[in-house]
Amino acid sequence: MISQYKKVKILQRSLKWFASVTTLAMLFVLIGGALVTKTESGMGCGRSWPLCHGQLIPSQITPELVIELSHRLVSGLAGMMVLILSVWAWRAIGHIRETKFLAIVSFVFLVLQGLIGAAAVVWGQSDFVLALHFGISLISFAAVFLLTLLIFEVDKKFDAHSLVLDRKMKFHIYGIIIYCYVVVYTGALVRHMEASLACPSWPICSKTRIIPVQLHEWIQMGHRLAAAIMIIWISIATIRAVKYYKHQRVVYWGWIISLVLVLLQMITGTLIVLTQLDLYIALAHAFFISCLFGVLSYLVMLAVRSNYNKQKAQEVSRSTNTVPSMLLK
Repeated sequence: MISQYKKVKILQRSLKWFASVTTLAMLFVLIGGALVTKTESGMGCGRSWPLCHGQLIPSQITPELVIELSHRLVSGLAGMMVLILSVWAWRAIGHIRETKFLAIVSFVFLVLQGLIGAAAVVWGQSDFVLALHFGISLISFAAVFLLTLLIFEVDKKFDAHSLVLDRKMKFHIYGIIIYCYVVVYTGALVRHMEASLACPSWPICSKTRIIPVQLHEWIQMGHRLAAAIMIIWISIATIRAVKYYKHQRVVYWGWIISLVLVLLQMITGTLIVLTQLDLYIALAHAFFISCLFGVLSYLVMLAVRSNYNKQKAQEVSRSTNTVPSMLLK
């Protein structure tokens, strides 16, 4: 007979394994979506959803059809996995404050990105609406990633439960993740408006002129400028973390990893232009921004917890000050 303790351990191990696989599946959804856009395979199945050309088994197989259909299958599988993980995490670690919120967000946003993708196929959408598709998937991925970190009890390993951040650090965390989402949107807009190679030079648009002259060039250069500001901002936050948070490893390493990822993002973005849109580099570009957003999301969770920890510490301080005064009376 297996003891109750062993049963609990087996369930915990199974949950950790499933959470890891689900996070990986969500990463494949993001990379798959980028692949569909980069290869212009969005209409590989025609204006039919969920089937390809209204057929269960397509009669004519093309590379675009394989890419689009694979993305749909992976997204569908990931959706089921996220639903299972959400329910499982809710029951297993529902006592942790963030669990239920993350479980709901992960599934709702994955369904939302699926609906936008389906609507784009059946009815068509503007490039500005389609650019939201990647960003919505990114939120779902971040929620699944945070759930996985909670399941692995990362907070306990880094003593994140007692973490208190100063006002400036919280400003950097909240501001950067919001701004990062804007940069992600501009990058998605570059892809959907086919402006990736609108400016053949780097860092300026053209060797003969600095100022863009048409819409696609403005979109490309706008994204480059937005990305440059994000790199500077993350660098400033990292310097502050290194200077004041060496004793808090989770903050210290969180910002160092963010800086490394954003620099890799810049390098791959540059190489996209210099290699004339190499597919593997373009997919690496999508991979690095996904990882960066995940790390920033964890820092946001720490910042929210910091408010709670500070309030809790103040309540404890008040109660300890009240006891001596009562004794004096």
